[in-house]
Amino acid sequence: MTVTGAGPVDVPHSALADTLVERLTGAYSAAADPERAAAMRAYMKDVAPFLGIPTPDRRALSRAVLAGTSRPDESDCTALALRCWELPEREYHYFAVDYLRRHAARCSSGFLPVARHLVTTVPWWDTVDLLAAHLVGALVAADPELVADMDRWIADDDLWVARTALLHQLRYKERTDTDRLFAYCLLQSGHPDFFIRKAIGWCLREYAKTDPEAVRDFLARERGRFAPLTVREALKNIGA
Repeated sequence: MTVTGAGPVDVPHSALADTLVERLTGAYSAAADPERAAAMRAYMKDVAPFLGIPTPDRRALSRAVLAGTSRPDESDCTALALRCWELPEREYHYFAVDYLRRHAARCSSGFLPVARHLVTTVPWWDTVDLLAAHLVGALVAADPELVADMDRWIADDDLWVARTALLHQLRYKERTDTDRLFAYCLLQSGHPDFFIRKAIGWCLREYAKTDPEAVRDFLARERGRFAPLTVREALKNIGA
């Protein structure tokens, strides 16, 4: 598989993942609340079933699950993420996302196919955005050769892959490749989907915290190419 490849990803053996998944499923299932689960599923547009565990409770349970476990290597991260994603309830996906955010530095550029699998499997903003900003962004920052993959992802037919490319620099601040950021925004400026239009506005708004004049100048030149939603989002904190 190439780094960009969208094919199946094998689940490696990992004793650490075995331990964590066993603990996790026991702890989370015991805390399930069917009534709350129905409301959470409806709020998330029926993207996946939920167990019905509120975020503070889920995080407390997660800390207990992780207590005393060793630091993972990349194989452990891969196994844990893929096995969590095989479980239907969304809280397991959240656990995997939090775990990958915490241990992104343990993963090499070879983890990008796993990240793509997670982004494109049961995709919704609640997991995709965190994976984009905290995992994919970290992978690209650590290995600049992955910029070429982002150049391909931004043109991908899968809107969640394209959204990930837009958002991967979200936390870069002064390290942002401004030319690439603006080029990505222009490339997707005519996209009909709300989630792409919103993401363009979001990444511009975030970069405006670092260089508001650059964003103002960019939109002064290119404003007519963007949806009103995008422009409103981009200028929300800095004005026209």
